[in-house]
Amino acid sequence: MSKPHDPAHFAPADGCWTHLRLAPGLFEADQAVQADALACIVVREGRIAWVGPQDAVPRRFDGLARHDGAGMLATPGLVDCHTHLVYGGERAGEFAMRLAGASYEEVARAGGGIVSSVRATREASEDQLFEQALPRLLQLLDEGVCAIEIKSGYGLALEHERKQLRVARRLGQALGVTVRTTFLGAHALPPEYLGRSQDYIDLVCQTMLPALVAEGLVDAVDVFCERIAFSLAETEQVFQAARGLGLPVKLHAEQLSNMEGAALAARYGALSCDHIEHLSPQGIQAMRDAGCVAVLLPGAFYALRDTHLPPIAGLREAGVPMAVSTDHNPGTSPCLSLLLMANMACTLFRLTVPEALAAITRHGARALGLQDEHGLIAAGRPAHFVLWPVAHAAELAYWFGSRPDCTIVRQGRIARTSGHGRA
Repeated sequence: MSKPHDPAHFAPADGCWTHLRLAPGLFEADQAVQADALACIVVREGRIAWVGPQDAVPRRFDGLARHDGAGMLATPGLVDCHTHLVYGGERAGEFAMRLAGASYEEVARAGGGIVSSVRATREASEDQLFEQALPRLLQLLDEGVCAIEIKSGYGLALEHERKQLRVARRLGQALGVTVRTTFLGAHALPPEYLGRSQDYIDLVCQTMLPALVAEGLVDAVDVFCERIAFSLAETEQVFQAARGLGLPVKLHAEQLSNMEGAALAARYGALSCDHIEHLSPQGIQAMRDAGCVAVLLPGAFYALRDTHLPPIAGLREAGVPMAVSTDHNPGTSPCLSLLLMANMACTLFRLTVPEALAAITRHGARALGLQDEHGLIAAGRPAHFVLWPVAHAAELAYWFGSRPDCTIVRQGRIARTSGHGRA
């Protein structure tokens, strides 16, 4: 029996979506839309067929159904480009340890941190992981997320990494959402490999990654390059293995210290470098030259009570695109609101509103290699957009602690309707 969140329940979004306001900088119109003028988005066969002024819709679309947007603001579907959504257990006790004064590194060395989630994930079955992750993803989708990355990295053994990635694929199919899977086998050293870091990297590169790629479970490869995780040399070995299999790479870079991991990732054409609180000027230039996206994760910054801000001014000056994500994970960012992260990126990191909105749409899509399908309202693309009952685009980053009553079109179907428009 199908469930309410089953895409089989979603009506096709085909038709003319009228009386809309388009968020500046997040659309490409077929005919110029004047500032504050009402606009129309035409959807045919699940794709956007035309975008332009309300009073200039081509006559060839006259026979299509009408969906009245009632003046709502249209943005592309949101993109959550860095999450660890599939895992077992929780780490609230660890949160209490940090409040009592323990550092992130002290928690990890005491047997907490990533390794504690590894134990819980290994103990859970695939079905249990699916049932635990499902409500998390539903909460994100209900706020307008139309594409999401889900990393492995809490299995740290072939059977358990496979289990996480299989659940990620199942979630995308079950909920009708674009899911990009990232293999993060080099997330932490599993207990059984204590003191044998190179042996574990060999396992990641020579056994785990090839097997998971052969099963069609991997879209990209990530590494946690840090003093408490893996060295530059070990990171490069994983990148070389990914390159040999034709996979793009990403990197957890410069979160706790400057390892110059971003420069290494840039040499391998990385899609993104994420966290980057300690990113150096040389790293910024390397990312700019490589077209690498800087993924800002204010949830982890906040939860860890960090005070070392990422170099926003330097990234801005260099023209490095900045994305923002929830970094949803059980230890350092148990957040399920991308709009809250946009607010935090503005208040903590001083992003402007246009930068924050681009960060959770256009640049988030680019960080996943999805820039041709997500992140922009334009003709020829799949229909992924959200209608918001707000007077100003700034409200999407201004309000926090509440969820807008939005209408969501995802994968060409109406996944959610609000009480403000009339379909």
